[in-house]
Amino acid sequence: MAYQTPDRDSESDPKTPTRLYNPYKDLEVPIRNLYQLPTSPEYLFVEEARRKRRSWGENLTFYTGCGYLAGAVGGATAGLIEGVKSFESGDTAKLRINRVLNSSGHAGRAWGNRLGVIGLLYAGIESGIEAARDTDDVWNSVAAGLGTGALYRAARGVRSAAVAGAVGGVVVGVAVTAKQALKRYVPI
Repeated sequence: MAYQTPDRDSESDPKTPTRLYNPYKDLEVPIRNLYQLPTSPEYLFVEEARRKRRSWGENLTFYTGCGYLAGAVGGATAGLIEGVKSFESGDTAKLRINRVLNSSGHAGRAWGNRLGVIGLLYAGIESGIEAARDTDDVWNSVAAGLGTGALYRAARGVRSAAVAGAVGGVVVGVAVTAKQALKRYVPI
């Protein structure tokens, strides 16, 4: 909406044109310069630009957050199915909605917390292994998966920890291999 500046003469004479106020007239900046943003990341320090990976804190936040989100969505879906299966013939719509929401919320929280903890353990172990070995390769990820599975199930006994560690190492190994295969064979 443009504002008009009132002139004393224009009020008395309707033929006198009014002048519209333009708040941008003194800026002299082409509009396309405002919206041409850089596509590459900008760093404050040269050391940050040389890094090829996220820091341990960024990894911790990323894996924990992604784990919780994936677990919450998966758990809410499982809770939705469980809530729909628990419908009874005499239930009202309000009661059915309540059952679905309660079971989705309960399962979503439980699964989200489990996968969030697994992401937290994985990120911490991977960062620790990377710092100890002073190298960044596939074996860090596989060892972190193995350690995460073993540590997550350690309270259930040695056998359960060994099986979970093996499963964790295999799952991470398959994920890393699939990522490398996608990078190599799928053009982006």
